[in-house]
Amino acid sequence: MKIYLVRHGQCDSNVIGRYNFINEDINETGIKQAEDLREKINVINYDVVISSPLVRSLHTAKIINTHNKDIITDERLVERKHGSLEGKSIDVTDREEYWNYFTDVKYGTEERIPDLCNRVKEFLDELKTKDYNSVLIVAHSGVSKAFYVYFNGIPKDGKMLNLGLKNTEVKEYEL
Repeated sequence: MKIYLVRHGQCDSNVIGRYNFINEDINETGIKQAEDLREKINVINYDVVISSPLVRSLHTAKIINTHNKDIITDERLVERKHGSLEGKSIDVTDREEYWNYFTDVKYGTEERIPDLCNRVKEFLDELKTKDYNSVLIVAHSGVSKAFYVYFNGIPKDGKMLNLGLKNTEVKEYEL
């Protein structure tokens, strides 16, 4: 099964560098990014779209769904839950440490990376049981990092900060 993983279009929290789990929509730039991506996605013959239920991903999914396939939402594709860091500047953390799989540092009540990776693993293991040839998935940077771990393993140093997709970037996987 081919998987095309897409990160949602830009939202204001991406621009100002703020931890964001809330249901923030994509901004004008994000809409334009999704419209540009729609032209590239058009050549992909996907069976279904599976999206994070957060509005920025779902809005992106609706824009890029050129084949008008069903859009299914799955809670396991939501962004890493930032807990008490929600709404704060990303500068309140050491970003390398915040995205280190092996860290013992806890900045607040954020979701631990192994927990994020486990929920994505559960999603992908269940997806294996489905009869799809090709799936378009729209999610978040943190989820794309967990996809990386699923398909490539945990980096030896545990550092995952630079493993995530940029807004409307697409990564292809074979499941």
